[in-house]
Amino acid sequence: MAKKQTKNSEVEYEVLENPEVIASRLERGEAFVRENSKVVGGILIGVVLLIAGILFVQINKQNQNKKAQAEMFQAVYYFEQDQTELALNGDGSNAGLLKIADQYSGTDAANLANFYIGSIYLSEGKFNEALTHLKKFSASDYFVQAKAYALIGDAYLELENTKEAISYYKKAAAEGENKYFTPRYLNKLAVAYEEAGDMANAIKTYEIIEEKYFESYEFTNARKHKARLEGLASK
Repeated sequence: MAKKQTKNSEVEYEVLENPEVIASRLERGEAFVRENSKVVGGILIGVVLLIAGILFVQINKQNQNKKAQAEMFQAVYYFEQDQTELALNGDGSNAGLLKIADQYSGTDAANLANFYIGSIYLSEGKFNEALTHLKKFSASDYFVQAKAYALIGDAYLELENTKEAISYYKKAAAEGENKYFTPRYLNKLAVAYEEAGDMANAIKTYEIIEEKYFESYEFTNARKHKARLEGLASK
């Protein structure tokens, strides 16, 4: 038994099979375009300008990033040589990281410059300045991003803000979990818990290192401090 045709099916059939219906609809479309030519033209121009603007921004950003990376080469060399003053402020001929981060804001080079700047400030005990720059940094590479989170945690711990330190150490440990760096970040997390007076979570964190990362450098340290904290908790 054939299925009953619906009203919509009949309409679709009429449009597909009846040339007069197709012609009528095309004429109505053409009439609309003629009557609203200014509006349609304005929309098309707007779309073209929008696309052109997006392409210009992308190309300009790429060019700026290439220029910034070239200028940054010497600053990174100074950073690696532990010549932090020259790395930050330049040498008179080559721009420093601070200028690059400011002048080329929004580029990949400026993003990386903020990581270097934050690292330098942290090593110099300028913890608030370190936080300002490290929080501007982001990376798709989870190893690097985890390192940045850990450095932010270090800065907060130095500022005795254990709540934020714990938060960022957790992020560092969770970012791309691996046997090389995760136990290091967990160890920092346990220390922060202890600083906050949260012995139970400090012990639990050391337990994670003991159970999951027994091949790591932090394993022996975790066992020792876990036993110490358990001894203090039993008193």
